[in-house]
Amino acid sequence: MRAFALSLVALAACLFPAAGLADTTPKPPAETQVPAEHAAWTRLLSTYVKSSSDGITRVDYAALAASQKDRAALDAYIARFAEADLSAKTDANFATWSNLYNAVTVRHIVERYPVKSIRDGYLTGPWKEVKVRAGGDEVSLDAIEHRILRKTWGTPEVHYAINCASYSCPNLPAKAWEASTLKRDLDAAARAYVNHPRGVTVTSKGISASEIYNWFEADFGGSKEKVVAHLLKYAEPDLAAKIRANPKIVRYQYNWSLNDAAKLKKTVKP
Repeated sequence: MRAFALSLVALAACLFPAAGLADTTPKPPAETQVPAEHAAWTRLLSTYVKSSSDGITRVDYAALAASQKDRAALDAYIARFAEADLSAKTDANFATWSNLYNAVTVRHIVERYPVKSIRDGYLTGPWKEVKVRAGGDEVSLDAIEHRILRKTWGTPEVHYAINCASYSCPNLPAKAWEASTLKRDLDAAARAYVNHPRGVTVTSKGISASEIYNWFEADFGGSKEKVVAHLLKYAEPDLAAKIRANPKIVRYQYNWSLNDAAKLKKTVKP
Protein backbone atom coordinates (compact mmCIF):
# COMPACT_ATOMS: atom_id res chain seq x y z
CA MET A 1 0.00 0.00 0.00
CA ARG A 2 2.84 2.37 0.89
CA ALA A 3 4.58 1.60 -2.41
CA PHE A 4 1.37 2.35 -4.30
CA ALA A 5 1.04 5.70 -2.51
CA LEU A 6 4.62 6.61 -3.38
CA SER A 7 3.94 5.76 -7.03
CA LEU A 8 0.96 8.12 -7.03
CA VAL A 9 3.11 10.88 -5.55
CA ALA A 10 5.76 10.34 -8.24
CA LEU A 11 3.10 10.40 -10.97
CA ALA A 12 1.62 13.62 -9.59
CA ALA A 13 5.06 15.23 -9.48
CA CYS A 14 5.51 14.48 -13.17
CA LEU A 15 2.09 15.73 -14.18
CA PHE A 16 2.01 18.78 -11.92
CA PRO A 17 5.58 20.00 -11.28
CA ALA A 18 6.05 22.06 -8.13
CA ALA A 19 6.20 25.84 -8.50
CA GLY A 20 9.70 27.18 -8.77
CA LEU A 21 11.23 24.06 -10.32
CA ALA A 22 13.22 24.63 -13.48
CA ASP A 23 11.42 23.93 -16.73
CA THR A 24 13.59 21.48 -18.62
CA THR A 25 11.59 21.71 -21.85
CA PRO A 26 14.02 22.44 -24.70
CA LYS A 27 13.80 26.04 -25.94
CA PRO A 28 14.73 27.40 -29.35
CA PRO A 29 17.97 29.38 -29.63
CA ALA A 30 17.78 32.93 -28.22
CA GLU A 31 18.01 34.54 -31.64
CA THR A 32 14.80 32.79 -32.75
CA GLN A 33 12.89 33.86 -29.66
CA VAL A 34 13.23 37.59 -30.32
CA PRO A 35 13.27 38.71 -33.97
CA ALA A 36 16.36 40.75 -34.89
CA GLU A 37 15.29 44.37 -34.54
CA HIS A 38 17.36 45.56 -37.48
CA ALA A 39 17.18 42.50 -39.73
CA ALA A 40 15.23 44.35 -42.43
CA TRP A 41 17.84 47.09 -42.60
CA THR A 42 20.66 44.54 -42.73
CA ARG A 43 18.95 42.83 -45.67
CA LEU A 44 18.65 46.10 -47.56
CA LEU A 45 22.24 47.06 -46.80
CA SER A 46 23.60 43.68 -47.85
CA THR A 47 21.64 43.99 -51.11
CA TYR A 48 22.45 47.56 -52.11
CA VAL A 49 25.75 48.49 -50.45
CA LYS A 50 28.65 47.64 -52.76
CA SER A 51 32.27 47.36 -51.71
CA SER A 52 35.08 48.32 -54.07
CA SER A 53 38.83 47.97 -54.41
CA ASP A 54 39.40 51.55 -53.27
CA GLY A 55 38.05 50.73 -49.80
CA ILE A 56 34.94 52.89 -50.08
CA THR A 57 31.46 51.40 -49.97
CA ARG A 58 28.85 52.81 -52.32
CA VAL A 59 25.09 52.43 -52.61
CA ASP A 60 23.17 51.21 -55.64
CA TYR A 61 20.58 53.97 -55.34
CA ALA A 62 19.29 53.36 -58.87
CA ALA A 63 18.43 49.72 -58.14
CA LEU A 64 16.77 50.58 -54.83
CA ALA A 65 14.79 53.39 -56.47
CA ALA A 66 13.51 50.89 -59.03
CA SER A 67 12.36 48.33 -56.45
CA GLN A 68 8.91 49.17 -55.08
CA LYS A 69 9.11 46.16 -52.76
CA ASP A 70 12.37 47.24 -51.13
CA ARG A 71 11.38 50.88 -50.96
CA ALA A 72 8.29 49.75 -49.04
CA ALA A 73 10.52 47.59 -46.82
CA LEU A 74 12.71 50.63 -46.12
CA ASP A 75 9.65 52.71 -45.22
CA ALA A 76 8.37 49.94 -42.93
CA TYR A 77 11.73 49.61 -41.18
CA ILE A 78 11.91 53.34 -40.49
CA ALA A 79 8.27 53.46 -39.34
CA ARG A 80 8.69 50.71 -36.72
CA PHE A 81 10.58 53.14 -34.46
CA ALA A 82 8.02 55.95 -34.64
CA GLU A 83 6.69 55.41 -31.13
CA ALA A 84 9.53 53.33 -29.66
CA ASP A 85 11.13 54.38 -26.38
CA LEU A 86 14.61 55.38 -27.50
CA SER A 87 15.44 57.67 -24.58
CA ALA A 88 17.82 55.48 -22.56
CA LYS A 89 21.57 55.80 -23.00
CA THR A 90 22.19 52.23 -24.13
CA ASP A 91 24.15 50.52 -26.88
CA ALA A 92 20.83 49.32 -28.31
CA ASN A 93 19.51 52.87 -28.67
CA PHE A 94 22.82 54.14 -30.06
CA ALA A 95 22.56 51.43 -32.71
CA THR A 96 18.93 52.29 -33.46
CA TRP A 97 19.49 56.04 -33.81
CA SER A 98 22.54 55.46 -36.03
CA ASN A 99 20.65 52.98 -38.21
CA LEU A 100 17.73 55.37 -38.48
CA TYR A 101 19.98 58.24 -39.52
CA ASN A 102 21.51 56.10 -42.24
CA ALA A 103 18.20 54.63 -43.39
CA VAL A 104 16.49 58.03 -43.61
CA THR A 105 19.50 59.43 -45.50
CA VAL A 106 19.37 56.59 -48.02
CA ARG A 107 15.61 57.09 -48.45
CA HIS A 108 16.13 60.82 -49.01
CA ILE A 109 18.64 60.16 -51.79
CA VAL A 110 16.41 57.52 -53.40
CA GLU A 111 13.45 59.92 -53.37
CA ARG A 112 15.49 62.54 -55.25
CA TYR A 113 17.67 60.29 -57.37
CA PRO A 114 19.53 60.95 -59.60
CA VAL A 115 21.59 63.61 -57.84
CA LYS A 116 25.32 64.26 -57.79
CA SER A 117 25.49 65.18 -54.11
CA ILE A 118 23.29 65.09 -51.03
CA ARG A 119 23.61 68.89 -50.98
CA ASP A 120 22.13 69.37 -54.46
CA GLY A 121 19.22 71.80 -54.31
CA TYR A 122 20.12 73.09 -50.85
CA LEU A 123 22.11 76.09 -49.72
CA THR A 124 24.09 74.07 -47.18
CA GLY A 125 22.39 70.68 -47.03
CA PRO A 126 19.15 68.85 -46.19
CA TRP A 127 19.91 67.86 -42.62
CA LYS A 128 17.55 70.27 -40.85
CA GLU A 129 14.79 69.78 -43.41
CA VAL A 130 14.70 65.98 -43.67
CA LYS A 131 12.61 64.75 -40.75
CA VAL A 132 11.23 61.47 -39.45
CA ARG A 133 8.99 60.41 -36.59
CA ALA A 134 11.07 58.39 -34.12
CA GLY A 135 11.01 57.87 -30.38
CA GLY A 136 7.57 59.46 -30.17
CA ASP A 137 8.69 62.75 -31.69
CA GLU A 138 9.44 64.30 -35.06
CA VAL A 139 13.18 64.75 -35.43
CA SER A 140 15.45 65.94 -38.22
CA LEU A 141 18.66 64.33 -39.34
CA ASP A 142 20.42 67.29 -37.75
CA ALA A 143 18.69 66.59 -34.42
CA ILE A 144 19.55 62.89 -34.53
CA GLU A 145 23.22 63.69 -35.07
CA HIS A 146 23.73 66.68 -32.79
CA ARG A 147 20.98 66.69 -30.17
CA ILE A 148 20.66 62.93 -29.71
CA LEU A 149 23.80 61.02 -30.68
CA ARG A 150 26.49 63.62 -29.96
CA LYS A 151 24.84 65.13 -26.89
CA THR A 152 23.67 61.89 -25.28
CA TRP A 153 26.62 59.61 -25.96
CA GLY A 154 29.40 62.19 -26.35
CA THR A 155 31.79 59.80 -28.05
CA PRO A 156 33.86 60.50 -31.17
CA GLU A 157 32.81 57.13 -32.57
CA VAL A 158 29.43 58.72 -33.39
CA HIS A 159 31.10 60.10 -36.50
CA TYR A 160 32.00 56.62 -37.74
CA ALA A 161 28.46 55.34 -37.21
CA ILE A 162 26.52 57.73 -39.44
CA ASN A 163 26.84 58.18 -43.17
CA CYS A 164 26.05 61.36 -45.12
CA ALA A 165 25.89 59.68 -48.55
CA SER A 166 29.19 61.24 -49.58
CA TYR A 167 32.54 60.02 -50.86
CA SER A 168 34.48 61.43 -47.90
CA CYS A 169 32.13 60.15 -45.23
CA PRO A 170 33.01 57.03 -43.22
CA ASN A 171 31.64 53.95 -44.96
CA LEU A 172 28.01 52.95 -44.84
CA PRO A 173 28.34 49.40 -43.48
CA ALA A 174 26.85 46.41 -45.29
CA LYS A 175 24.97 45.41 -42.15
CA ALA A 176 23.02 47.22 -39.46
CA TRP A 177 24.57 48.36 -36.21
CA GLU A 178 23.61 45.96 -33.42
CA ALA A 179 24.09 46.38 -29.67
CA SER A 180 25.76 42.99 -29.31
CA THR A 181 28.62 43.86 -31.68
CA LEU A 182 28.58 47.66 -31.44
CA LYS A 183 31.98 48.28 -29.84
CA ARG A 184 33.78 45.87 -32.17
CA ASP A 185 32.06 47.20 -35.29
CA LEU A 186 32.63 50.86 -34.39
CA ASP A 187 36.29 50.10 -33.75
CA ALA A 188 36.56 48.49 -37.18
CA ALA A 189 34.78 51.45 -38.82
CA ALA A 190 37.12 53.93 -37.15
CA ARG A 191 40.20 51.97 -38.22
CA ALA A 192 38.95 51.70 -41.78
CA TYR A 193 38.41 55.46 -42.02
CA VAL A 194 41.55 56.65 -40.27
CA ASN A 195 43.71 54.36 -42.41
CA HIS A 196 42.10 55.44 -45.69
CA PRO A 197 43.53 58.48 -47.56
CA ARG A 198 40.22 60.33 -47.34
CA GLY A 199 40.52 60.11 -43.56
CA VAL A 200 44.24 60.77 -43.07
CA THR A 201 47.17 61.36 -45.40
CA VAL A 202 50.65 62.35 -44.23
CA THR A 203 52.98 64.34 -46.48
CA SER A 204 56.33 66.01 -45.92
CA LYS A 205 54.43 69.12 -44.84
CA GLY A 206 52.27 67.35 -42.27
CA ILE A 207 48.85 65.73 -41.91
CA SER A 208 46.00 66.20 -44.35
CA ALA A 209 42.87 65.09 -42.52
CA SER A 210 39.16 64.83 -43.16
CA GLU A 211 37.12 67.94 -42.37
CA ILE A 212 35.27 65.78 -39.84
CA TYR A 213 38.22 66.27 -37.50
CA ASN A 214 37.94 70.02 -37.96
CA TRP A 215 34.15 70.44 -37.80
CA PHE A 216 33.92 68.25 -34.71
CA GLU A 217 37.29 68.91 -33.10
CA ALA A 218 35.56 69.23 -29.72
CA ASP A 219 34.35 65.63 -29.97
CA PHE A 220 37.89 64.41 -30.58
CA GLY A 221 39.38 66.11 -27.54
CA GLY A 222 39.12 69.84 -28.28
CA SER A 223 42.51 70.51 -29.88
CA LYS A 224 44.57 69.45 -32.88
CA GLU A 225 46.92 67.60 -30.55
CA LYS A 226 44.01 65.56 -29.16
CA VAL A 227 42.80 64.86 -32.69
CA VAL A 228 46.26 63.51 -33.55
CA ALA A 229 46.12 61.32 -30.43
CA HIS A 230 42.77 59.98 -31.61
CA LEU A 231 44.20 59.21 -35.04
CA LEU A 232 47.12 57.35 -33.47
CA LYS A 233 44.66 55.22 -31.49
CA TYR A 234 43.36 53.72 -34.73
CA ALA A 235 46.28 54.11 -37.14
CA GLU A 236 48.03 51.02 -38.45
CA PRO A 237 51.78 50.84 -37.66
CA ASP A 238 53.02 52.39 -40.94
CA LEU A 239 50.59 55.30 -40.75
CA ALA A 240 51.23 55.77 -37.04
CA ALA A 241 54.96 56.07 -37.70
CA LYS A 242 54.34 58.74 -40.35
CA ILE A 243 52.02 60.66 -38.02
CA ARG A 244 54.55 60.60 -35.17
CA ALA A 245 57.28 61.78 -37.53
CA ASN A 246 55.19 64.76 -38.68
CA PRO A 247 52.30 65.22 -36.20
CA LYS A 248 51.04 68.62 -37.35
CA ILE A 249 47.67 68.94 -39.09
CA VAL A 250 48.19 71.35 -41.98
CA ARG A 251 45.11 70.77 -44.11
CA TYR A 252 41.52 69.51 -44.02
CA GLN A 253 39.64 68.15 -47.02
CA TYR A 254 36.22 66.73 -47.89
CA ASN A 255 34.54 65.50 -51.09
CA TRP A 256 30.73 65.77 -51.13
CA SER A 257 30.25 63.66 -54.28
CA LEU A 258 27.49 61.08 -53.89
CA ASN A 259 28.62 57.62 -52.80
CA ASP A 260 26.82 56.19 -55.81
CA ALA A 261 27.49 52.64 -57.04
CA ALA A 262 26.68 53.84 -60.56
CA LYS A 263 30.13 55.41 -60.63
CA LEU A 264 31.66 51.97 -60.15
CA LYS A 265 29.65 50.54 -63.04
CA LYS A 266 30.99 53.22 -65.38
CA THR A 267 34.55 52.14 -64.69
CA VAL A 268 33.90 48.49 -65.61
CA LYS A 269 35.03 47.71 -69.15
CA PRO A 270 32.97 45.29 -71.28
